[in-house]
Amino acid sequence: MGGEYRIKGNKYPRMRRPRQRGRLVVLVVASAAVLGVGGWGTWQLVDAFTGGGTEASAAGSGTDCAPETKASPSPSAEPLPEPRAITVNVFNATTRSGLAKKTADELKKRGFKIGDVGNATTQYDKKVKGPGVLLGPASALDTSLPVLGTQLPGAERRTEAARKGAAVDLVIGDGFKELAKKPDADRALTKLARPEPAPSSKKGC
Repeated sequence: MGGEYRIKGNKYPRMRRPRQRGRLVVLVVASAAVLGVGGWGTWQLVDAFTGGGTEASAAGSGTDCAPETKASPSPSAEPLPEPRAITVNVFNATTRSGLAKKTADELKKRGFKIGDVGNATTQYDKKVKGPGVLLGPASALDTSLPVLGTQLPGAERRTEAARKGAAVDLVIGDGFKELAKKPDADRALTKLARPEPAPSSKKGC
């Protein structure tokens, strides 16, 4: 054979394969894509678990404030009458004699004015099972009756619309033992005259 190249011996020259640059480029691009997707997914997971970045933190800061308790002033009301301004009629609806006078004397020592003292009318005589009944006009429901009620806490309170005058009645019932102890009655009067303001919850930072 003629030409520039001549084959010598019984071996043929080994031809090199072209470098597979295309495959390498594809691998590099694929690796970059996988890493990019993985990084984006990781960021999304972190973002989900941390609550969405600064916006969530800003929103959450408004709810993390501890509630502030502040006493709200009680609504204005008319002052309650003092015991010396209340006239009490004491009636005995039980079978125990002398109970009305004894109770009236004790109420007088505590500052109340005493009106009529005696046995209860047929409407209540032997018909009051509890410690007693406090009777008065409609205007006494939130004034005189609560004050008198501090002396006999378990007594029932009733009003009579047609009743005239400001005096109130204490009808002693079968369950009556004695008036409240004076120190306890005095504390109840103080609490009644100066009720504690109701707390109001207010959120603040």
